[in-house]
Amino acid sequence: MDGEPLICMPQSLSGAEMRKRQQAHIEGPPQAPGPPRLNTCCLCWCGCCKCLWNEERRERPDQQTCTKMDSIEAAEEQLPSLDEVVAWTRSFELMMRSTEGRDIFREFLRSEYSEENLLFWIACEELKKETNPSAVEEKARIIYEDYVSILSPKEVSLDSRVRESINRSLTEPSCLMYEEAQLQIYTLMHRDSFPRFLNSSVYRDLLEKKRSCLET
Repeated sequence: MDGEPLICMPQSLSGAEMRKRQQAHIEGPPQAPGPPRLNTCCLCWCGCCKCLWNEERRERPDQQTCTKMDSIEAAEEQLPSLDEVVAWTRSFELMMRSTEGRDIFREFLRSEYSEENLLFWIACEELKKETNPSAVEEKARIIYEDYVSILSPKEVSLDSRVRESINRSLTEPSCLMYEEAQLQIYTLMHRDSFPRFLNSSVYRDLLEKKRSCLET
């Protein structure tokens, strides 16, 4: 982008160093083998107790709650209001529901050399919606080549256990084969990138733009 840098980061920070920093968040303490954590939605993989999805489910246990991209698709396409943009500070989920929110977050991730994380997450969501076996196989292959292969310049940071699981699934690809990897990358964006995004000039500029629109 032209003009001043969008965030305050040392100029010497390279894409490789940023990946190494993210990998530290990915690996974390060793976990017992098993399936992903239950009781999480696609917009809050961490399953934290403060997630709006979990709060609503506890308040209305008798109602069925969506667990896929339905909630994003159901969101209105109109630009978010100032109140909604301010609300993003309290919920990563709310930002991810917004088309403009995902676009502005992608702009920030690009400045941190980690745009591929969001692109991978979106590609996995698109794969989940596919029902044609041939299309599933093709999209699964493209996702692997673009984001999982160690030869790809857009490789995302996944731990060895998840990578081995994906490699085993390549023999019989399914629309859910990247679900655990998607969980891992969502959590990385939520815990590592999102706090810096809220403190960045990218987010502050958007707030100022919304405030200016109200004053005119």
